[in-house]
Amino acid sequence: MFSAALLAFLAIGAALPVLPAFVRGPLHSGNLAVGIVVGAFAITSVVCRPLAGRQADRRGRRIVLVCGALAMALGGALYLLSGGVPSLILARLAVGAGEGAVYTAGATWAVDLAPEEQSGFALGLFGLAVWGGLSLGPVAGELLRSSAGFDAVWTLTAVLPLVGAAIAMRLPEPARTADAAPSGPLAFFPRAAHRPGVALALANIGYAALAGFVVLLLRARGIGGGATVFTAFAVAVFGSRLVLSRVPDRAGARLTATAAGLLEAAGLTIIALARSLPVALAGAVVVGVGFSMLFPSLALMVVDQVGEDRRGSALGAFSAFFDIGVGLGGPLAGATAALAGYPAVFFLAAAAALGTAWLAATSKRDPLQSRAAAKGAAP
Repeated sequence: MFSAALLAFLAIGAALPVLPAFVRGPLHSGNLAVGIVVGAFAITSVVCRPLAGRQADRRGRRIVLVCGALAMALGGALYLLSGGVPSLILARLAVGAGEGAVYTAGATWAVDLAPEEQSGFALGLFGLAVWGGLSLGPVAGELLRSSAGFDAVWTLTAVLPLVGAAIAMRLPEPARTADAAPSGPLAFFPRAAHRPGVALALANIGYAALAGFVVLLLRARGIGGGATVFTAFAVAVFGSRLVLSRVPDRAGARLTATAAGLLEAAGLTIIALARSLPVALAGAVVVGVGFSMLFPSLALMVVDQVGEDRRGSALGAFSAFFDIGVGLGGPLAGATAALAGYPAVFFLAAAAALGTAWLAATSKRDPLQSRAAAKGAAP
């Protein structure tokens, strides 16, 4: 499962640094077109996550993941055929729909394959495949573009998801229980996903602030090397997932998510106050450690509140809040920067992360306590 997800997200990552150059170069379009092409991906991704989760519950994880990977491969093929911005947007919509399906079905399937007491570890490992693909993919895409051209990159983005689909076809899929999920809106957005989802969306305001404004903040203070701050954040996320993946299962999802939110808030505050690059780097590492633990711990809260027959729907709805947080966080951070300056962006994001911590701390259920209670009640 890790390999199948890694290949799919390598394809997504490989296209990221190449698309702007393709739009500005061979397609002879401007910056507005670049933004539309890059952002079109999120439209179908956020819509398809809950839909894919529902279908994963009804028809099985494998078929949804494979169809998602095929949609991503189709998007790669459309990149090859694109002769203008409209066709490139169509390709991005196909890739976004496929990503929503692959992510949702894959995360659900990973939990299915893991023992109950290692659900958080499985979610963390799956997330590591996603971050690995999005981190390594841009490097591979840019190297391939500079050495072999755009068509070589687009071919790669079509082939990698196909290989991922072939791997997924060989994986065991647990037997599904009868479909007892309700009809109507709650079939796509179960209540179990609401509170953790809002907490995730608030946390992603910090991600949007860091990605969009850390370089500008440091540059305004006469500090160079701002890009390395985001690199430090990404390395911290990846390393923390490797080292701390078992923490939500052992310490409890509620405690882990609360601590993660507090760490993110502290790191963002450090960045807001930073007057030197080392201080900003330290803040980015603290943010990365907190951010890395938020998704698996919050997702574990969601998984614990639903049965296997509704797991895909719940995780699909929950993961949609990731895109919602980034989508709303960017404009909100931009408006804050325009009105109050760059430091205010990070203070606002820190306040949002405190909201994440509060939502987690006041959650009524914790998977670790639920499992302990279930064991205590067993004859």
